[in-house]
Amino acid sequence: MLFNSFEFLVFFPLVTILFFILPHKFRWSLLLTASCIFYMFFKPVYILIIFFTIIIDYFAGIYIERAATPEKKRKLLIISLIANIGVLAVFKYYNFLNSNLDGLLSVMGYTNPIPYLKILLPIGLSFHTFQAMSYTIEIARGNQKAEKHFGIYALYVMFYPQLVAGPIERPQNMLHQFHEKQNFNYKLMVSGLRLMLWGFFKKLVIADRISLVVDEIYRNTDSYSGPIIALGCMLFTFQIYCDFSGYSDIAVGSARVMGFKLMKNFDRPLISKNLTEFWRRWHISLSSWFSDYLYTPFVLAKRDWGKIAVVVGLLLTFSISGLWHGAGWTFVIYGALNGIVLVYEFLSKKFRKNLSKKIPAVIYNSSSNLLLFLFVSFSYIFFRSSDMHTAISMIKACGHHSSHSIMEQLQNLGLLPLSIIFTMIAYMHFIERKFESGIPKMDLQKPSLERTFSIVTLTLIIVLGIFNQQSFIYFQF
Repeated sequence: MLFNSFEFLVFFPLVTILFFILPHKFRWSLLLTASCIFYMFFKPVYILIIFFTIIIDYFAGIYIERAATPEKKRKLLIISLIANIGVLAVFKYYNFLNSNLDGLLSVMGYTNPIPYLKILLPIGLSFHTFQAMSYTIEIARGNQKAEKHFGIYALYVMFYPQLVAGPIERPQNMLHQFHEKQNFNYKLMVSGLRLMLWGFFKKLVIADRISLVVDEIYRNTDSYSGPIIALGCMLFTFQIYCDFSGYSDIAVGSARVMGFKLMKNFDRPLISKNLTEFWRRWHISLSSWFSDYLYTPFVLAKRDWGKIAVVVGLLLTFSISGLWHGAGWTFVIYGALNGIVLVYEFLSKKFRKNLSKKIPAVIYNSSSNLLLFLFVSFSYIFFRSSDMHTAISMIKACGHHSSHSIMEQLQNLGLLPLSIIFTMIAYMHFIERKFESGIPKMDLQKPSLERTFSIVTLTLIIVLGIFNQQSFIYFQF
């Protein structure tokens, strides 16, 4: 299995110490070796999949840059994209597509002769595949020079802090950093360690603690009434936020300790007042990836369609985005629901602007945030459910009545654990509001405040953390 929190806390400082001890010219090889070891803890043989795409994209980048005509660049780019998407199709979508073909043929009275494959999805496959594709696309667009150093390019794809769950970086941001000498910087080290600490807090104290409650509700829906089912759905929104943004904080923080700057992947999305704003703040690296490489090119190519181009572009982009998250119709519906609401927001922009002028700002903003949170929580039912039957059952369960009172049901879940969860969510909201999405601002006039933040957060992790080696949710993608 992949590193758990304790193993990472041994692996990371060891690599970091060696990084600053070694001369600059050897550091790329240390980081590449560490990244290979990190990935091979999951399933060693699967590293060959990454090597396959790395080799193809490395040479594709060089030949795309050398290509004399746009047509030749395009052909080489297509070869590179087919190789990357082909790997995704085989390991992530083959059985999903085959099962749908099986259902279609059975309706027509035929038997599907294509066998299923017993394969395990490589961890983080969608993340490093998208990062690799951005490299060749940017070269074809003329925005990036081809990387001639094979080891540096391999490190760009495999850099261990963000290898399995992002952020999905662009070559313009990362490649030059691997060539530059990173000197030890005390401020960056402290800032990075503090951000890692915050990430572990969100994962171990909030996300993993919430998962105990959410898992119980999903396992035993018949035992709970509608309000408790709804509570579980809303808690999952906090769980996935703390789980995923927690990983991003750890990734960005651990890279920062060594002097590398990764992009910010979350910007307090749950304070958003509409879904458009939410997707600008949530999983920023993926949202911008789809915007730059799918949505914007499509809308520009179909600009003659007018508003219809935007509508189709949003529905197409978010349906594909849903499928990116997982090979199942629940994910497609999750993405499509987001696309539909975004279309509504696009078409009703003028109406909503006029409405906001007629309602007091505090009421309009609060109600908008509440509606956004309720929709996101509803859409995550499809994200969390293993299949459509489970998703529909959960939605129907929101109308359940139980013979036990609400208080008895809450006691079954545990009043103390629930109290801890809500208190920690409030603490998280306070810290992220004060400290710029969990990244404490470097305020040399108030070092005691920063020390207090670190001590309190570390204490909460030790006392309240759930140390059961539960993996991050987005590792499966």
